[in-house]
Amino acid sequence: MFRRSAARTASPVHSPFRVRIVAFVVVAAAFLSPAAVLAERPTAVIPKQTIYPGETLDESLVEVVDVTNPNLMDGYVQSIEEIEGKVTKRTLLPGRVILASALREQYAVERGSTVRLIFNNGALTITAAGSPLQDAAVGDLIRARNVDTGVIVSGTVMADGTIHVVAK
Repeated sequence: MFRRSAARTASPVHSPFRVRIVAFVVVAAAFLSPAAVLAERPTAVIPKQTIYPGETLDESLVEVVDVTNPNLMDGYVQSIEEIEGKVTKRTLLPGRVILASALREQYAVERGSTVRLIFNNGALTITAAGSPLQDAAVGDLIRARNVDTGVIVSGTVMADGTIHVVAK
């Protein structure tokens, strides 16, 4: 049998353990305090007025509010940065969250307009006038008609409004 000596129970060897416990309790209380919970409340972007399809969004049309519904599903816009320069696909009503799926990038080329088609293959570069067969944003793969020959080609829309034709 073993007994603890009186000197061992009163020794300061156990005090670091107590300090750790107290520190843990203080840190846990700070994380679980109501002020910390309120600071982490999620936000949502909502329209101030009715916004119709095709309108470009900016800060003057929307406001940021705290989300009070804990059952709100993900997929909504949470900050102003997510909507800057985006265009609406459908009508957005005031006081309702804006779903990310209701927004799109602005079109770089529009159907029926005249654009420049560029084909690169090594040192060979061919350019021609073309007409997109659909609206498209930067990076989209679309079909376009060569205005001179009538041949339909596929290509990627670039930021400068040109279409880089892909080889078959």
